[in-house]
Amino acid sequence: MREHKSRSRFRIFPAIALGIGLFLSAFVGLQAEKSGLPELIPREAFFNLAGAGNPRLSPDGKLLSYIKGSDRGVPNIWVRTIGQNDDRMVTSDAKAGIFQYRWSADGRFLLYLKDREGDENFHLFGVELKTGLERDYTPFSGLKAQNLLVSPDAPGEVLIGLNIRDRTLFDMCRVNLDSGALELDTANPGDVRWWLPDRRFQIRAAVSIDGKDSHQELRIRDGRDKPWRVLIDWPFGESGVIEGYGSQLAIAFSRDGKSIYVQSALRADTTQFLKVNIATGREELIAHDPKSNLWNVMDITLYDFAQVLFHPETGNPQAVAFDYLKPEWKVLDPALAGDFAFIQDKDSVVFIIDRGADDKTWLVGKIYDNRPNRYFFYSRAARKLELLFPDSPLLDKYAFARVTPIVFKARDGVEIPGYLTLPPGVPAKNLPMILAPHGGPWARDEWGFDAGNQLLANRGYAVLQVNFRGSDGYGRTFMNAGNGQWGVGVMQNDLTDAVNWAVAQGYADPKRVGISGGSYGGYAVLAGLTFTPGLYACGIDMCGLANVKTAFESMPPFWQLIKRRWIMRVGDAEHDEVLNRKISPVFHVDAIRAPLLIAHGLNDPRVKIAESEQIVNAMRKRSVPVIFVVYPDEGHGLGRGENILDFIGRTEEFLAKHLGGRAEPWKEIKGSSAQLK
Repeated sequence: MREHKSRSRFRIFPAIALGIGLFLSAFVGLQAEKSGLPELIPREAFFNLAGAGNPRLSPDGKLLSYIKGSDRGVPNIWVRTIGQNDDRMVTSDAKAGIFQYRWSADGRFLLYLKDREGDENFHLFGVELKTGLERDYTPFSGLKAQNLLVSPDAPGEVLIGLNIRDRTLFDMCRVNLDSGALELDTANPGDVRWWLPDRRFQIRAAVSIDGKDSHQELRIRDGRDKPWRVLIDWPFGESGVIEGYGSQLAIAFSRDGKSIYVQSALRADTTQFLKVNIATGREELIAHDPKSNLWNVMDITLYDFAQVLFHPETGNPQAVAFDYLKPEWKVLDPALAGDFAFIQDKDSVVFIIDRGADDKTWLVGKIYDNRPNRYFFYSRAARKLELLFPDSPLLDKYAFARVTPIVFKARDGVEIPGYLTLPPGVPAKNLPMILAPHGGPWARDEWGFDAGNQLLANRGYAVLQVNFRGSDGYGRTFMNAGNGQWGVGVMQNDLTDAVNWAVAQGYADPKRVGISGGSYGGYAVLAGLTFTPGLYACGIDMCGLANVKTAFESMPPFWQLIKRRWIMRVGDAEHDEVLNRKISPVFHVDAIRAPLLIAHGLNDPRVKIAESEQIVNAMRKRSVPVIFVVYPDEGHGLGRGENILDFIGRTEEFLAKHLGGRAEPWKEIKGSSAQLK
């Protein structure tokens, strides 16, 4: 099930396992001395590395907002007047925290989406800066809000997708931020997954997905009261991106509303950046990379958006980024060539967060592999970068690992990209290693700093991430190669081949390889232990699918439109018993030889806790060792800091026992809801 990540934090559900062990401090120190590894970094230090993050400029450019922990360490929204030291926390979440947010177009409100204990029924909240009043704009039981849109042409309003009328569908509603009044703006005909407004804040584009054959359509209308018509039809598997995430396909309208910018692989294997004339359908190719799709990054709506810079006045595209092993920008407008030449460097990847109203000042982020993101004000005239938040002193105190992009050949000769993180201070030979399959599975791993990988590297583990076939970002052929390949096909074979590659290169000790992942990555863990039982010494699964049939049967209502896509890409395990028994690990528990640690949130709407219960019960009937931890206040992964730390502790204990890496002594985490089952 698709993974969501928050960079420079522990992953919401770890694609790798993080950990701590029940070893005496003296023994830890002895391990460090013998191994040559740098000083053992306390696990809690990883939570303090990034400090503040996710900054945004207010529409008038006078305020800076950002995410930072409260005095209890819970992430909340903070605001600072630019040029002053009047930082103040403006939200009051006391539990799981706030991570994604957005300014209202008039700058009077900060808006954010938040669910209850991981149930993914997100509500739209807002805080008015002048009064400090926080309110829930969508206070409906069982409702989910998504597709939050703002526009300077409607400064006191927002558009938000809501499934009030039908829990399986999202209509676009218009909300008045002062009164809270909510009215239907655009009704969903039954198959739309993404809506896009024009520059006048009128919904004029929609991306649908067919419930029978999963083809997608980009529909256009000339006005709010005009009929819809199909501009682009993508047959199943031909768009180049995962079906149902229409935000990747429909990017933006031109300033005059006569054209729309899209991402499409209809004319190439990887996605092209196109400008399409709405009246004629004529396509103009703007940019393309034959090795990778456009760089897509997740935003507040939990959808992925193509990284394209548009001129703030003309609306013309000025730069676009593609992401093969590392994101790379292609500058389209010569006026920005000098800016990118100045702000880019060999040690980081740049992303542009905001541009001031006069375009003289930019808010710039930089992604690194051995340190958390850094954020800067960039003065275009002075060619000057000003750091927004001070670096943590821990960055100078401790040594962090580098992340190396790798490409290896699978058994059939196909090139598979990935990332290798090696522990600093020791020879990169015969190391204990964690294979970390990502979730999705139609997602991908990316280059950059990951606190969990860094913790493991500090403990002495190599970490290998693999963008196996079926992963997003490498075009339609690579993604479609994963169709029908769960468990015993090339998706799992690519993981096996990755381990064998690391062993052949001398990086990994073949007797000390573990596998750890969440969601689909958790399924890959279970598949690895059942279908290749001699390969792994242990496994860690967070909210993984054990029985594909029951997982399909229990999909949440808001996934009904994309369920057919799952069937077409995986197979109809719900009705094909032979297939289900073939690819579902729960039916192959007899093969498991390695110990397993499983964690699951009780409120998980995507992969119900019954999935983990099935595999745990089957293993215990056969006396196969398994540790099962349930978090009653979590959903599809872990969000609360106390629970993340708890799971890190249990994980490190587990890994140290079975792979022999270093570990910090475990201690009970006050406030964690963890229950051993």
